Amino acid sequence: MSPHKPVPASDRGRLAAGLDGVPDRTDLLVIGLGVTGAGVALDAASRGLDVVAVDAHDVAFGTSRWSSKLVHGGLRYLAKLQLGVAHESAVERGILMAVTAPHLSHPMPMLIPLTSGTSKVQAAVTTAGLRAGDLLRRSAHTSADLLPKPRRISRAEALTLAPGLRSEGLRGALLSWDGQLEDDARLTLGIARTAAAHGARVRTRVRVVSATGTSAVLRDELTGETRTIEAGAVVSATGVWAGDLVPEVRLRPSRGTHLVLRASTFPGLRVAVTAPVPGESNRFVFVLPQADGTVYAGLTDEPVSGEIPDVPEPSEAEVGFLIDVVAAAFTRPLRRDDVVGMYAGLRPLLDTGDGSTADLSRSHAVLTSETGVVTIVGGKLTTYRQMAEDAVDAAIAAAGLRAKACRTRNLPLLGAAPRSLLAALEDPERLVRRYGTEAALVLENARAVTGLADDELLAPVAPGVPVTLAELVFGVTHEGAVDAGDLLDRRTRIGLVPADREAALPAAERALELARPSL
Repeated sequence: MSPHKPVPASDRGRLAAGLDGVPDRTDLLVIGLGVTGAGVALDAASRGLDVVAVDAHDVAFGTSRWSSKLVHGGLRYLAKLQLGVAHESAVERGILMAVTAPHLSHPMPMLIPLTSGTSKVQAAVTTAGLRAGDLLRRSAHTSADLLPKPRRISRAEALTLAPGLRSEGLRGALLSWDGQLEDDARLTLGIARTAAAHGARVRTRVRVVSATGTSAVLRDELTGETRTIEAGAVVSATGVWAGDLVPEVRLRPSRGTHLVLRASTFPGLRVAVTAPVPGESNRFVFVLPQADGTVYAGLTDEPVSGEIPDVPEPSEAEVGFLIDVVAAAFTRPLRRDDVVGMYAGLRPLLDTGDGSTADLSRSHAVLTSETGVVTIVGGKLTTYRQMAEDAVDAAIAAAGLRAKACRTRNLPLLGAAPRSLLAALEDPERLVRRYGTEAALVLENARAVTGLADDELLAPVAPGVPVTLAELVFGVTHEGAVDAGDLLDRRTRIGLVPADREAALPAAERALELARPSL
């Protein structure tokens, strides 16, 4: 185990790009900086191991930025009798919302309309399912103060919470609660920065050319420099690209697509709506309001074959399917030109040899290759912490490393605090929502770096885009952003709406110009 010197709070958790400062030897090399890879880096570093964690592109470049931004409690897995996965999801949801990242998560009310097309049997089955989900919540020791019990509500209350619901035949609704993230990429960044605060060397733009269980060839994508690093153990958390590094790993990726719409498309929407897919007994589409003035509608489950793209693209068939399902649940006609953005992510599902991708288990697996590379695959965002713990346990056992016990069950991320403390902070609400107790640091850093007044630092960077210049500057100085794409597509999610991305591009370029001299 390697001791790490404490660093000033203002310098904790700084991310960087390239090979500068990366040693020739480490206890654990982590490949991939999605949510699971970042989780592995944090788990290992917090146990006292020397850690190097790298990604060929950027933090949260792959699947970890393309989710529904939900922290699922396992209800969807109960329906498929995946009881172990369901319980694990409920436990990890509670840990994430109460300990790991209260500042980046909040309870989300979920409404299921009961219409004339919903039979009494269907309503009873759905009600039973929600009660089973609440039993999962209780078994995970998650407080009902955080996630209230499900209940049936009247037609009038349903229309108050979701004014645009189709009212013809509406008999009421079922209301339940799940977790929602402020932003999945922000969660991944928070985990990576916390790993760095515990001594991990977290580097983007570093590609692993080849790897065994004890070494890897690294290439700096900024300079072209190539270097070999020796490691006590190597963990691959490369998601859908795992088979490229370790050919023995066989995956069957599936694509999940979401539409991005303006909040004005659903005026007054205060809850997530679970819209049933016509003609299907157990398929739904979520309509999910976001804090930034948008609404996400998703998602699909389409098998993917062939070469894995860096950035998946939704198909027009998926777009049409989502529009049709959402339109059937709401009074206002939904048109193709209401869609201001869209995104698709690939699920890294294990290939079990049969069944559709929708039927494949969402459980995870830790696999060790012939050369000793430990690969963590499968799973989902909600259970990243348990996945990381299992991967580090396997790497420690295989390599005979000396390390402390896992700490992440009780380890808050940078910026995390109890909800009561977060509510009492007097910093700008948007910054508190996205940075927690580091909100003051974000603004102080921007003042010091730019010399600008608060009014300019906290103003929206473009009309209708609530992101601030202070956030963009922090993305460069502390979060390792190298270019405008890093700032617009991952440090913030402006890029989900192409028109907003174009409008905000000058602000991103300005932030890079202002912040780079301070690095």
